[in-house]
Amino acid sequence: MTINALAQQAPFTTKDGSTIRSILDKTNAPVQNQSLAEASLPAGSATQRHYHKLSEEFYFITEGTGTMEIDGESREVKPGDAILIPPGAWHQITAASPLRLLCCCAPPYSHEDTYFDDESGAS
Repeated sequence: MTINALAQQAPFTTKDGSTIRSILDKTNAPVQNQSLAEASLPAGSATQRHYHKLSEEFYFITEGTGTMEIDGESREVKPGDAILIPPGAWHQITAASPLRLLCCCAPPYSHEDTYFDDESGAS
């Protein structure tokens, strides 16, 4: 049985600029097919717009408000909202107030599967 407490997970900054605490992933559990993390962004900040070739992501907003942009469509988000980010979809989240969210990736999140405008050859 694997049980990881959020408070015991060390935060790190991902390539997109958010602060992450991995709750369950390949670095701290015998995970095979997905990862679960908590992300946080200060008010007024945003992740760098990016996409993942392989990973499908779910965001679940637990605290704060912001704007979620996926492939050019923007919507306001708040606690209790769940967001689907398909593989290959450009996305960015901007925090209107301090924002916390759960992020689930399948396959598990990896820096190598995170692409930005200057790395992708896409426009």
